[in-house]
Amino acid sequence: MSRRFPCPASFDPTRMRPLAGARRGWPATAMGALALLAAACSSSAGRSYVGVAAPNACCAPAPLGVGGLPQPDFDTESYDSVRENDFVLASTEPLSTFSVDVDTASYANVRRFLEAGTWPSPGAVRTEELVNYFAYDDAAPTDGRAFSTSLESTTCPWTPSHRLVRIGIKGREMSKAGRPPCNLVFLVDVSGSMQAENKLPLVQRSLRVLVDELDGRDKVALVVYAGASGLVLPPTSCKWKDKIKSAIDSLSAGGSTNGAAGLELAYLQTRDGFIANGANRVILATDGDFNVGITDQSRLVSLIEEKAKSGIALTCLGFGMGNLKDSTLEKLADHGDGNYGYIDDLREAEKLFIRQAWGTLFTVAKDVKIQVEFNPALVSAYRLIGYENRMLAKQDFNDDKKDAGDVGAGHSVTALYEV
Repeated sequence: MSRRFPCPASFDPTRMRPLAGARRGWPATAMGALALLAAACSSSAGRSYVGVAAPNACCAPAPLGVGGLPQPDFDTESYDSVRENDFVLASTEPLSTFSVDVDTASYANVRRFLEAGTWPSPGAVRTEELVNYFAYDDAAPTDGRAFSTSLESTTCPWTPSHRLVRIGIKGREMSKAGRPPCNLVFLVDVSGSMQAENKLPLVQRSLRVLVDELDGRDKVALVVYAGASGLVLPPTSCKWKDKIKSAIDSLSAGGSTNGAAGLELAYLQTRDGFIANGANRVILATDGDFNVGITDQSRLVSLIEEKAKSGIALTCLGFGMGNLKDSTLEKLADHGDGNYGYIDDLREAEKLFIRQAWGTLFTVAKDVKIQVEFNPALVSAYRLIGYENRMLAKQDFNDDKKDAGDVGAGHSVTALYEV
């Protein structure tokens, strides 16, 4: 689904109604995040990312892990590089096209770094995920459409002579009673790297939270993988929650990581229990390490792309520190028609599986692209803040074969332009 936002003479960013923290678009917490973003942007000259530059080592806080645990001595985490979008002349490139992003992993992951007293890797800071972590109070559609849209503008905090334009999308709401049934397969990494308290034990507590939100319409299967994969629980009605929770609680960690074999088995179980017009989804919980079987990132992505064609979505949930393969998990979720979250504590699990459960599980609009047309008579130059790995060519906007992000029930998506 594509949506184009024309910015011709009828759209003058200097005359749009102003944004305000107390108004509908911007919750106070998001305004605080925007203030931090402004501070970062105001000093970003010469940098290739928007984020926090690492201080001198002597100034860095002592590294502590989540919950006060020591940070691991090793660090094999992997992130893709992020190069901040440059300004584009509206006279030569009036069209700006990109895919939406509803992932929130970057915010929770950056929070994990900061709460541990360390600086995040520059590649961990994906600005659009920090902005989209918050629930905005844009009005949801009431006419049966998949989503509603809104436009707002204000003075740019870090460059007052510029304007900051906000494009907002709000997915159609879905009630618990009116939602479709779920066919979920929990795919849990039980390799040796998952032994830490903030890995497998937190996975188990998080999945129990989700099970409590389900009911007799739904069914859950449990697949694990380490050196090999296995079926712990076949598709089971959520009328038997105690049985499902007992299977989750029985898991223990040990061994190497054959994630591809686990994915194959999880998709097979999801296909066997497929519900027409339901939510058919694999939920992968891991630190992202794939060191046995198919380990090449591009081959894993190709595997997931092929599975996504069958109508089964993939949610990737990252856990732990020191070994997180962020770049792999983000790509798998993107190409698996799903979403990517990072769970650093039980509160984050409750956010994803209670307050945002239906947005996490149910898609209301697939392959959503946004195209904004700037009028050179009113805008000399513009830059999209964030979405660096979601940029599309202008011709991709009308190409239904070009994959893009999906919007879940009730999801808020915000894009910011500096013009």
